[in-house]
Amino acid sequence: MQTLRLTTTEKCAMVNITAEVKRLVQESGVRRGLCLIHAPHTTAGIAVQEGYDPDVARDITRALNEQVPDEGDYQHAEGNSPAHIKSLITGTGQVLPIEYGTLQLGRWQAVFFCEFDGPRERTAWVQIINAEG
Repeated sequence: MQTLRLTTTEKCAMVNITAEVKRLVQESGVRRGLCLIHAPHTTAGIAVQEGYDPDVARDITRALNEQVPDEGDYQHAEGNSPAHIKSLITGTGQVLPIEYGTLQLGRWQAVFFCEFDGPRERTAWVQIINAEG
């Protein structure tokens, strides 16, 4: 398993980690398999979404902030309940296929680390599984 280290700069943001994940897949030498990407945090997530137009990520974070506002009747003592809820919505992991030694993503797709309680030092774990035996 490999660890990506990230420093997020905003409270709520989607950080494109596609290049780093693709590099790890290439370095692994795996020709056919699976790539699991996991955020080991309860206030962050991993999403696959359009990476070409940065307005898409901004629209998604804006919509999440509207759906789950910072102010509310939350009981969690740390004050970051909205971040926990957003993490539940996005999920904390993705599993993507590897074929011909390449991470398989659609034309516009990218892998994002979703920060909901930043800015922080974060990690994402990448596990590459060889399906060829």
